[in-house]
Amino acid sequence: MQVPRNSFKHAIAEGRQQIGLFVNLPSSFAAEALATCGFDWLLIDTEHAVGDPITVFEQLQAIAAYPVSAAVRPVDNDPAIIKRLLDAGAQTLLIPYVQNAEEAQAAVDAMRYGPRGVRGFAGLTRATHFGLAENYATRAEDELCLLVQVETAEALEEIETIAAVDGVDGLFIGPADLAASMGHPGDPGHPEVVSAIEAAIDRIGRTGKPAGILSLDPVFVERCIKLGTVFTAVDVDINILLQGARALARKFKG
Repeated sequence: MQVPRNSFKHAIAEGRQQIGLFVNLPSSFAAEALATCGFDWLLIDTEHAVGDPITVFEQLQAIAAYPVSAAVRPVDNDPAIIKRLLDAGAQTLLIPYVQNAEEAQAAVDAMRYGPRGVRGFAGLTRATHFGLAENYATRAEDELCLLVQVETAEALEEIETIAAVDGVDGLFIGPADLAASMGHPGDPGHPEVVSAIEAAIDRIGRTGKPAGILSLDPVFVERCIKLGTVFTAVDVDINILLQGARALARKFKG
């Protein structure tokens, strides 16, 4: 049995647009339903959602049967948490709040086995197909994808040095935290923030690494794609649920 090919990693490396959805509901049932919707990737969030490695494990299992890539955002750039998610079978991780090249390198190290990194090895995990994946220890790195999130004004200043770290596969802009760091909490649409995001997309592209973003504003999403984002998240599952439910309530309750 071979190490599974990470189609998302190869697609963004080739510059092929990947349209995604953030998954905040910690439910394998919801994850499987969303996997049928036609997105290129689903991001299972554990930073701003209540999921944990157990719920992530179950969501990865549910998504695996469908032609959509699964990514996971851990709560922190913590090698112990990263290790557990990789062993659970996650092949793409989005690491939040990476401020500089040193923090990016720490994430890379957590993704790699020794002597190139610090990931601990366990042979009977879902990632290894419970010991059946051939040469997993030497081949896993080829199919693992590391995305780092630049989401403060300080991090944007370090885009080029972060992108230069070997093992970083993409840089993801976080508009909400960026807005807060720039003095505009709750207002990612502020002109100053929008300008910083647009400049960041261009700068990331010039490094040769793909840029990503999440926005709930469809007009701004289209703008970001035109500017060069390659992995673009266009909504969040809980937002879609609440928008639909609230619209129904307004319609029938007047």
